[in-house]
Amino acid sequence: MKLATFIAPGGSEPQAGEVRGDEVVAFASGTVLDRIASGDDSPAHGAAYPLADVTLLAPIPRPPAIFCIGRNYAAHIAEMGSDKPEKPLVFLKLPHSSVPPGGPVKKPGVVTQLDYEAELLFVIGPGNTIAGYAVADDVSARDLQTTESQWTRAKGFDSSCPWGPWITTGIDASDLRVTTDVNGERRQDGRTSDLIFKPEELVEFIAETCTLEPGAIVLTGTPDGVGAGMDPPRFLAPGDHIRIEIEGLGTLDHDVT
Repeated sequence: MKLATFIAPGGSEPQAGEVRGDEVVAFASGTVLDRIASGDDSPAHGAAYPLADVTLLAPIPRPPAIFCIGRNYAAHIAEMGSDKPEKPLVFLKLPHSSVPPGGPVKKPGVVTQLDYEAELLFVIGPGNTIAGYAVADDVSARDLQTTESQWTRAKGFDSSCPWGPWITTGIDASDLRVTTDVNGERRQDGRTSDLIFKPEELVEFIAETCTLEPGAIVLTGTPDGVGAGMDPPRFLAPGDHIRIEIEGLGTLDHDVT
């Protein structure tokens, strides 16, 4: 099942729906978070809209928590000149970082080195289960990341987490292709099978100290090919277009403004 939050053509209020092919079918009531928290997997029976005509929002516009994992692909660790962590490297993004799959990502005026990071995202379900998967861009301010010991401003700034386009349940995400194109140029091309710490390990590790509420999301790390790892580095600027796709999960298409 593919769970989406959308605004219908001519509407103004968000609705929860099930994506089926090129349509989205509305649920009678409740939100995507309600369904994740309750474990309800019954199909939608409401009005159907062409997917091309609706406005997709982040599936859970304000997740209870946004956990992120750094340095979780060996090739990305190498390109950044970092050391492989012995345990998962966990950090947080802030609530206002969550934006729709189409963004836009708004470059803060203080940032000079804006970068993309394609990531597999999973959503927490009841009892610390994994309810489903989605696509995310862990947009990062490399200049702040390298000059500030805490990554709150570098990773958690407003609009730094476009994600979606929906939550896919009942899928095996252990070996999916992950790609990023910037202005039509392929930059990243990896596979989730290369993750050092797998989703189930991340759930167990985070839950050792943190309450994982249903609807919380976890970004699992990025493959190699980020702008900071290129020679010379190639960072994002207003007007750039980023397309991130994960096999079987959908595509993010967002701009930088």
